[in-house]
Amino acid sequence: MEREKLRELAALIYPSRCPVCGEVIGANDSFCEKCTEILVRCEEDFSVKGCAGTVAAYEYRPNMKEAIMLMKRGVMGNAPFAFGSAVAERILEKGFDKADLLIPVPMFKSDLRRRGANQSQLIAEEVGRRLGIPVDAKSVVKSVETLPQKELRKSEREVNMRGAFTVAVPNAILSKTIILIDDLCTTGSTLAELAAVLLEAGAAKVYCACACKTVNNDENEREEEI
Repeated sequence: MEREKLRELAALIYPSRCPVCGEVIGANDSFCEKCTEILVRCEEDFSVKGCAGTVAAYEYRPNMKEAIMLMKRGVMGNAPFAFGSAVAERILEKGFDKADLLIPVPMFKSDLRRRGANQSQLIAEEVGRRLGIPVDAKSVVKSVETLPQKELRKSEREVNMRGAFTVAVPNAILSKTIILIDDLCTTGSTLAELAAVLLEAGAAKVYCACACKTVNNDENEREEEI
């Protein structure tokens, strides 16, 4: 309740806007009514190698693209709140909300400086608030600068991410059940590499939850990841 009141006060100065179309919305709303009606809930039963369970809030369709891409350019607005709320609901539905930690997909340090914030971390923080799960954005780092996934074919993405992540604080994840949080999942290569690194370092179990999941992928589809 206190958080809702704070958002209402903040909206008096900086009105909340729908992350899809930019329409002014209520302080505690996620999307405007029109966009809510056309968003497509992700029902795909997809899997990510190494993950015990997966879930995504929405299908990544053209009407969702602008919201995701604005976050990737550092323009967050209401998007982390909207997507974090939806991801938290889906995690509850899937029944893997008893995790010990939420770990957002980390960014390489120069990318983080350029963008100003990690969109996956902001989404994770909203999920954490709603589910009461701590967010750990320090124990795993992206230690290698990789090529942008969007420039690669599906067959090249797994190779591109190999060795990109390092567990910096092994004791923090030892024997822990972890949910990886990302904004967009296409092939799942980034999440699979993270899961492998965490399990090798001693994590008990890894799940993943994303704001959006692309549909109808093929070998030539481009992935707009970090």
